[in-house]
Amino acid sequence: MLPREYYDAIQLTPEGQLKHFLTIEGLPPQLLTEILDTADSFVDMNAQQVKKVPLLRGKTVANLFFEASTRTLSTFELAAKRLSADVLNLNISTSSTSKGETLKDTLMTLQAMHCDMFVVRHSASGAAHFIAQHVTPDVAVINAGDGRHAHPTQAMLDMLTIRQHKGDFKNLKVAIVGDILHSRVARSEIHALRILGANEIRVIAPATLLPKHIESLGVKVFTEMSRGLRDVDVVIMLRLQRERMQTALLPSESEFYSLYGLTENKLAYAKPDAIVMHPGPINRGVEIESRVADGPRSVILNQVTNGIAVRMAVMSMAMSGQLNTQSSSFTESSARTESL
Repeated sequence: MLPREYYDAIQLTPEGQLKHFLTIEGLPPQLLTEILDTADSFVDMNAQQVKKVPLLRGKTVANLFFEASTRTLSTFELAAKRLSADVLNLNISTSSTSKGETLKDTLMTLQAMHCDMFVVRHSASGAAHFIAQHVTPDVAVINAGDGRHAHPTQAMLDMLTIRQHKGDFKNLKVAIVGDILHSRVARSEIHALRILGANEIRVIAPATLLPKHIESLGVKVFTEMSRGLRDVDVVIMLRLQRERMQTALLPSESEFYSLYGLTENKLAYAKPDAIVMHPGPINRGVEIESRVADGPRSVILNQVTNGIAVRMAVMSMAMSGQLNTQSSSFTESSARTESL
């Protein structure tokens, strides 16, 4: 784990404003609360007849998705358009990167087009940090998921959903269930829950799908659903990521479902008012049964709605931080010129 100073230096302005959003790790609780509060205002706006504000008018947002995605790309595109930005979706599978151009080459090409923000999804952990370190100072970078490392906007939309249904985090017991080993969502959610003061964070998975030393993140580890789900307030199911499994970590999907799939019987161990979440896409009959996914305690569709609002909040805040940094730099430069 890198020191907080590292993340502060790369993600925040000297005044503590967001200028990139790469990871939740190391961010102060007041900044996460500001993101949630800003997103709440956009939730209300998205329910209105006119769903557009001019906060990013005249700005160009480039969605650089080096990994296939439909839901995340769609919500980022919609969020940018509702902020009045121009949007460029780069089709990586047919782009010059598949012809041998490096990530840095692609970055330099897009900078020459005067893009103002890069939304990056990549299979390599640290790709978004790499881009943030090499972009020109006035370009904001948003991490839309990098390898097994982080998916900060997914975690924040989940935090918004939890806050809407449960209020304060301090008394909550939250269980994260499934493929913890390969999940960047789980890592980001653990950091967010800890920063926001959740009372207890649990992870539930077979031993083969638990990272080594996961306890160091401040979680309680369970390998049985009956014990792990007991009296929890929130159940977050994870997608089983077969595409990231390089060895046979599970006997079969049917056995996984038998032991760790969320059914009504297993959900009965949680509190009666516990909510059920899933980042999607859902594998019905593998991670969760349809009666639970579509049932009264499921808030999965709320997560989708909140995804647009949270991404609007993060994009507008990061661009604001970039503009304030530019303004401060211009003021300092002018002051030095006048003193000569």
